[in-house]
Amino acid sequence: MTTTHDSHASPPPPGNPPGNPPGPEVLVVGPAQGDHERGGPAGGGPRGGHAAGGRGARRAARLWRGRAGDAPWVRPAFLGLLLITAVLYSYDLTASGYANSFYSAAVQAGSESWKAFFFGSSDAANSITVDKPPAALWPMALSVRLFGLGSWQILLPEVLMGVGTVAVVYAAVRRRFTPAAGLIAGAVLAVTPVAALMFRFNNPDALLALLMTAAVYCVLRALEGARTTWLVWAGVAIGFAFLTKTLQAFLILPPLALVYAVCAPTRLRRRLGQLALAGLAIVGAGGWWVAIVELWPASSRPYIGGSQNNSFLELTFGYNGLGRINGDEVGSVGGGGGGGGGRWGSSGIGRMFDASTGGQISWLLPAALLLLVAGLVVTWRAGRTDTARSAFLVWGGSLLMTAAIFSFMAGIFHEYYTVALAPYIAALVGMGVTVLWEERHTFAASAALAVTVVVTAVWSFTLLGRTPDYLPWLRWAVLIGGLAAAAGLLLSGRAGRPGPRLSLVAAALALVAALAGPVAYSLTTVNEGHAGSIVTAGPAAARGGGGMRAGGPGGGDGGRMPPGQQSQGQQGQAPGQGQQGQQGQQGQGQQGGPGGGTAQPPNGLPGQGGPAQRQGMGPGGAGGGAREGGGGGGGMGGLLNGATVNSEAEAKLRQNAGDYTWAAAAIGSQNAAGYQLATGEPVMAIGGFNGSDPSPTLAQFKEYVAEGKIHYFVAGGQGGGQGGQGGGQGGGPGGNTSSAITSWIEATFTEVTVGGTTLYDLTAEK
Repeated sequence: MTTTHDSHASPPPPGNPPGNPPGPEVLVVGPAQGDHERGGPAGGGPRGGHAAGGRGARRAARLWRGRAGDAPWVRPAFLGLLLITAVLYSYDLTASGYANSFYSAAVQAGSESWKAFFFGSSDAANSITVDKPPAALWPMALSVRLFGLGSWQILLPEVLMGVGTVAVVYAAVRRRFTPAAGLIAGAVLAVTPVAALMFRFNNPDALLALLMTAAVYCVLRALEGARTTWLVWAGVAIGFAFLTKTLQAFLILPPLALVYAVCAPTRLRRRLGQLALAGLAIVGAGGWWVAIVELWPASSRPYIGGSQNNSFLELTFGYNGLGRINGDEVGSVGGGGGGGGGRWGSSGIGRMFDASTGGQISWLLPAALLLLVAGLVVTWRAGRTDTARSAFLVWGGSLLMTAAIFSFMAGIFHEYYTVALAPYIAALVGMGVTVLWEERHTFAASAALAVTVVVTAVWSFTLLGRTPDYLPWLRWAVLIGGLAAAAGLLLSGRAGRPGPRLSLVAAALALVAALAGPVAYSLTTVNEGHAGSIVTAGPAAARGGGGMRAGGPGGGDGGRMPPGQQSQGQQGQAPGQGQQGQQGQQGQGQQGGPGGGTAQPPNGLPGQGGPAQRQGMGPGGAGGGAREGGGGGGGMGGLLNGATVNSEAEAKLRQNAGDYTWAAAAIGSQNAAGYQLATGEPVMAIGGFNGSDPSPTLAQFKEYVAEGKIHYFVAGGQGGGQGGQGGGQGGGPGGNTSSAITSWIEATFTEVTVGGTTLYDLTAEK
């Protein structure tokens, strides 16, 4: 089953030389040829006004109509896809409140201080940064600067990133293949459950997915004619992806570089030179910020969160880099699991399909792998520079490289990381389906389509079977529909000449069967609020132990938490039912830690805790946990969720807050974030995210107190994720620092209990 490399290209628009790829999927905003002769000077009287109006009408028509050579339905279908995606991702957006308080607090800080904006500081007084570079925070901080602090102001940029990613996938696939291929790819991406989760959540993964997809698009454009400019733009995208989530941006570099080096239509020396320029673009786009941070005097910038030596390079190559691969993450609360199982779940070839990850991303992963093979077989005899085969290699190589790293990494792994795979899977499905569809008159192609549909239906049946109480009829409908569609595809190609009506009915049924499961999971996802550090898509019962585990997926001791939180995820809910999770029904905290109440954004939208947080996020996923006193009202004693803040404590911290650099200090970033978001005042996060960073030192903290810069200390917090109140992690020096600061405060200052929250007034010694 072979074809020439031009057989799958969409027809070029009028004016394109035969054999060249079609023109870019963009709106032409400049004046059309001959406008000046027809309209006269713009704005210069009736003729100018008429010309301007004519140009506006033509632009509107171009926006709606699309390319001149397209069928009338193509552009409206594309715009409809974007509209549906926007509605899906923005539905009930504020139900998640501040989502991940860790990043929301940094957004709030960046909206008030340009220095905090630049460095990605957790508070406007710039005590410590988040444990990532700041690029993902910048769009959200700008939104908050423009529209004020609130849930939708933080999360709307993530929705727009999701819509943008769907558009880029469509444009990349449609450009070389057909409009139907682009629409299928865009739809698959839009309804992938983990995409429906992360493109309405404020972790860095949304921007990362957009930038990585844009990089692939630029490489594909460069491959069309050995275009240096597009390859450099790909480097710029990867550079900014590095400023979003450091070394994860480089996972797709090997396949992109290799495919270009082999397949670009120019001589080898020029190919290598172009790749060198793209490498310089990566260094420039990603390195400028790193250079400034490393050269900036450490005494006048915030501490680099997540590092043990106040170095961004150490953070990049340690905790956020090689430590994620080998599990050696100094200062982390977990790690390990290489080759078997650990706190972050079992690693190995089956990780993308296991109980906790499968329902997030793997619905169409088997289909994508099968269609990758099929696409390479179809284009096998094409020339070296064939752009269709290059597209399969680029998207497929990106998928395989990223999935392999995720599967075997021994360090911190969360299920939501897999959103990075969604664009690659979507593109392979769109391209592969349409390539085989064009060859469906052969038995081999129709059989390949049928096998893909059967595998997808059986795997969907398996995934839905993991939640037997969740829409129990759906799994059988998917299985029966998929088998019927596969039979129709086989029959339509058996005689060597497909029956058009049977083929179309079978194709439509196959698409419905393939997408029914992920659509249901995505609808459930957008019908719920999600908050905290570890979030997952779909019904609670499908989460099988999301996040950090200590005793295997979903049960046993793995569901037991340190002081402060109990996971109460419900089982098997259908779309719209919602679910009650950790903080939603917690109420008053236990004695010795921050207690009840709800942190509310200034505009009164749901905040940290209360009904807005309906996501079960504790170790062991939906399983039960133990609530053992202390804690900051967040998961793992404030490690996973922002602290719940009662109104009395909020009012206390607001009193005379302007007289201090920090209204309060608390152990751990999530604990501090809850109080900062509730009060709107800077709160120092001692020890950074895990409470295990050596910032500030005990001597520095004593100096701040002596200078009258900190008003209160909030008791509780995770203290590095181990031990009790203020305890240390033991994985880095910061845990001991947190313990030392806590012990000194308890021995020196007066304890005040406000609404169940224990505070220490750092201006009143015993």
